Amino acid sequence: MNISVECKPRIEGSKPRALRREGLIPAALYGHDGANSISLTIPAKEAQMLLRDAAINNTLIDLKVPDISWQGKALIREVQAHPWKRTLNHLSFFTVSADQKVEIVVPVILVGKAAGTKEGGIVEQIMTELNISCAADSIPESIEIDVSNFEIGSILHVGEIVVPAGVSILDDLERTAISVVLPAKPVETEDETTEAEATTETTAE
Repeated sequence: MNISVECKPRIEGSKPRALRREGLIPAALYGHDGANSISLTIPAKEAQMLLRDAAINNTLIDLKVPDISWQGKALIREVQAHPWKRTLNHLSFFTVSADQKVEIVVPVILVGKAAGTKEGGIVEQIMTELNISCAADSIPESIEIDVSNFEIGSILHVGEIVVPAGVSILDDLERTAISVVLPAKPVETEDETTEAEATTETTAE
């Protein structure tokens, strides 16, 4: 999915609150010129639509700043929002070249129904996300794992996860990602045991 967004340079001295009252969200672009950054603004509605379609640190965006004749690929690096109102306060973008290696986090999605569940097993997904490295133009939206053949006792380690070509996993490869186990039996408390014994004795009488 191709996502484009257009920003404008932020007027020097403008206050963040005043900008937000005008329907603009303060933003910043990093990585385009060494350690230098550009202060930007983006319309609040466009920012909300962007965050609906793009994932932080995951989706490559076509970012344009016509007023300074700049255009390039970027990732959303950080989103600042009000802690409970969830209104946007600030966005940070980081520019990357299409073939540049980036380190990102992608969700792990399980597909299929594990064979072990037919015997009462439960699929435990320990890893819901993976830290990976790949080219900026080849970022996978997610990593899918087919668990159809997983029986009770099956264990999948991070190093056994199949990823697309050009993707490297940065997490501990020995770590357990998924397992299929039998549900734990409830442990009877002393009161429950006593009550059960009393019921048995009453029935016997």
